[in-house]
Amino acid sequence: MKLLTERDLVTLIESDTWMMDILRCVEQLQLPDSWVCAGFIRAKVWDYLHDYKERTPLGDIDVIYFDKHNTLEQLEKHYEQRLVQLLPNEPWSVKNQARMHVINDSEPYQSSIDGIAHFPEIPTAIGVRLTQGVLEIAAPYGIQQLLNGIVAPTPYFDEHTPLHNMYQQRLSAKQWRHNWPKLTFITSQ
Repeated sequence: MKLLTERDLVTLIESDTWMMDILRCVEQLQLPDSWVCAGFIRAKVWDYLHDYKERTPLGDIDVIYFDKHNTLEQLEKHYEQRLVQLLPNEPWSVKNQARMHVINDSEPYQSSIDGIAHFPEIPTAIGVRLTQGVLEIAAPYGIQQLLNGIVAPTPYFDEHTPLHNMYQQRLSAKQWRHNWPKLTFITSQ
């Protein structure tokens, strides 16, 4: 099956028992405006595009949420521990997007999707969540670049921004060319 639409992406995720187990665990926490994002989805699609039978290992499973009333990092660690109790062998990483704007030196984010929009690469700027058995996709820049194996910076990391150097460093550090040689890399939009 060629991935062409959001429905195709949802079907791909729904057919992966491991991904659905992850999404069910996150749903159990009932975090406000929560999503599983970034490499969790990106790697699945890129593995599929490369016909890999084995999952490429993830450095972490990014879970984000938005709670401007409690931005303590200790609370994020508490949620990570709760997820470890549910699925102990997973590399959980939980971040409250209400405090993450500081890393990008930007204005405060207004929601988790606003936080996703500030991720460095377009195929990373995507989230998925399970809400009462229904998968939802959040993709501020759409899904076509992800589905077509194109890596490009989001507007916040474009070559005309101060953060572009960080985008270039990430491309080098992540070794995506090595893991997924069919990808196309774009330095600006």
